[in-house]
Amino acid sequence: MTDQLWLVVGLGNPGDRYAGNRHNVGHMVLDVLAGRAGARFARHPRAQAAVAEARIGMLPGGRPGPRVILAKPSTYMNVSGGPVSSLARYYGVEPDHVLVVHDEVDIPFGTIKLKTGGGEGGHNGLRDVTKALGTKDYVRVRAGVGRPPGRTDTADHVLKDFKGAEAKELPFLLDDAADAVELVLTEGLATAQGRFHTKV
Repeated sequence: MTDQLWLVVGLGNPGDRYAGNRHNVGHMVLDVLAGRAGARFARHPRAQAAVAEARIGMLPGGRPGPRVILAKPSTYMNVSGGPVSSLARYYGVEPDHVLVVHDEVDIPFGTIKLKTGGGEGGHNGLRDVTKALGTKDYVRVRAGVGRPPGRTDTADHVLKDFKGAEAKELPFLLDDAADAVELVLTEGLATAQGRFHTKV
């Protein structure tokens, strides 16, 4: 792996009202990564986002991991693309070094899946990022939040907080997603997929 700069984005909605929602898993994972790196978020002067600069993980041989811009857009989820593309331009990061962490209803709660490209699966935040970047070819770390029960609307489901057993298991989901990000950055997407797609 080279020391090329990465832009790691966690999707979510701004403000305390949404902070604990399933839709804000991306923000939560970025907080875990920043905590591990001892980095603090601050408002970016040129983009609607809070950012923190850090080195993430360890490269083989014990060297510090790559340089990373951690970013949490401060816009609403459905217009996440503007901040992402602005940050990518500002830091000179190509789409293949953009990694987006987001919630995914089509994956069981607690499961992590990773991919580059492909569809957005009805996720409006991802759709806006794809439109703004002009490509689908960026890395996605998908944190499973599960389908809504019964006839609950999907939009209502993702805008509710984790409850009960899920709330107790949430820290493990966040740690796994943060581990997946670190593995992508230090050992590559294929290695991370091999680790998390076979996890039971």
